[in-house]
Amino acid sequence: MVLVKRVVLNSRPGKDGAPEPGNFRVEETTLEPDLEDGEVLVRTLYLSVDPYMRCRMNEDTGADYLTPWQLGERVDGGGVGVVESSRCGALSVGAVVTFLNWPWQTHAVLPGTALRKVDPQLVDGHLSHFLGALGMTGLTAFFGVREQGHVTKGAKQTMVVSGAAGACGSMAGQIGRLDGCLGVVGICGSEEKCRTLLEDLGFSAAINYRTEDVPARLKACCPDGVDVYFDNVGGAISDAVISQISQYNKDVPYPPPLSQEIQEVLRGRNITRERFVVLRYTDRLDEALCELSRWLRSGQIKVLETVINGIEKMGGTHVGPAALLRIPAVSKISPFLPDAFCSMMEGGNVGKQIVKISEWKE
Repeated sequence: MVLVKRVVLNSRPGKDGAPEPGNFRVEETTLEPDLEDGEVLVRTLYLSVDPYMRCRMNEDTGADYLTPWQLGERVDGGGVGVVESSRCGALSVGAVVTFLNWPWQTHAVLPGTALRKVDPQLVDGHLSHFLGALGMTGLTAFFGVREQGHVTKGAKQTMVVSGAAGACGSMAGQIGRLDGCLGVVGICGSEEKCRTLLEDLGFSAAINYRTEDVPARLKACCPDGVDVYFDNVGGAISDAVISQISQYNKDVPYPPPLSQEIQEVLRGRNITRERFVVLRYTDRLDEALCELSRWLRSGQIKVLETVINGIEKMGGTHVGPAALLRIPAVSKISPFLPDAFCSMMEGGNVGKQIVKISEWKE
């Protein structure tokens, strides 16, 4: 028998909508390691914490491709781990694998056919990057900029990214720069994050929406208008950016309702605002991963990560080996997986929020 710790949905968020650590609980249980044909026993290495998970806390996620987490049941999300026992011919012991619906627990028995084997060399051994830069957030940024943003080399385009210091936004801005944008402007929520965008990621300008006049700063940073807007937040910030758009489109995974005034701006300037889901590009994932890996290993793209140790109390906040060192002091971050999720929802992370569960030895 294997002793397992797992995270369970304890309750749904209250009327204000903000998740709290009390919405989750950590349980100890045991796992029977006897495998059936095609199954593998995996040890969890890293778990991904993402904004879309807030939708899964609701009874209705609002998206047909997202299933809600059930009360009293173990939750799941992106994860990476190592095979410790196998009855699957395609996966030998020691193989590193990822899964979009990885159980939030320390060990799990999973069907081998559901797992994707990955090569640690693609990320120079930094396996957490398979949940970020070479995971769904990196792929969303890649296809969002390249396929939906219509960035054209030599066109001297200006790109604006909201949530620019987050997992997806930080990648989108760098990809826009590499794909030929003349200017990349990032919007984020602290001076520390602004410095990271400018000094480490190569953004041409950064706007702190908490302390600056966003419309005025946009006019100053984008005198010829905005050509491509990669939106991660919606709301008033997006309204301000749309008002500055000169052409092309705005991409959001969950487009929020727009005011009548902003809808008129969209129609009057022939702006395309299109919802896209990265899963539509499954036939091109290998192509994208190859290019993202090349950029990552050459240093053309830098990865931002905020890493917390342990599914429960197993250490403090630290920075992953390939992460940048500018991590803001956020008092609400604690060494507890649900706290990591709640802190991320309040902007307490820089880049990808990761929870490290166990060590990997090559």
